[in-house]
Amino acid sequence: MEKRQPFIVCGITGWCLELIFTGILSAVRKDFSLKGTSSLWMFPIYGMAACIGPVSKKIRHVPIFLRGCFYMTGIFGVELASGSVLKYFKICPWDYSSSQIQYKGLIRADYAPLWFLTGLLFEKILSDNS
Repeated sequence: MEKRQPFIVCGITGWCLELIFTGILSAVRKDFSLKGTSSLWMFPIYGMAACIGPVSKKIRHVPIFLRGCFYMTGIFGVELASGSVLKYFKICPWDYSSSQIQYKGLIRADYAPLWFLTGLLFEKILSDNS
């Protein structure tokens, strides 16, 4: 796989997952237009998941639960770091302040299972394309 390709694959995959997730959330709110939303800022943030590829090769011997926890923690870290920068410039596209279990409006603990599974999904996508 060309060096830039994993970044692009992860960026596009992340965008698609976010559109599906936010579209489903609109149905939960009884908005059956199923509009999904995202931001152009999210592409490079999701693209950074390309780092999972080389990491997964080094930790493939680790049990899947621990790998998922490792990826989840990394995703939380990237979300907090990138969100902090974007928030500083007043351009952060997400705000979790209304959630009960959030930190600085930038990360939500109840998203842990989503990030766990997303990390493993990116691991699978990147290993299949190498």
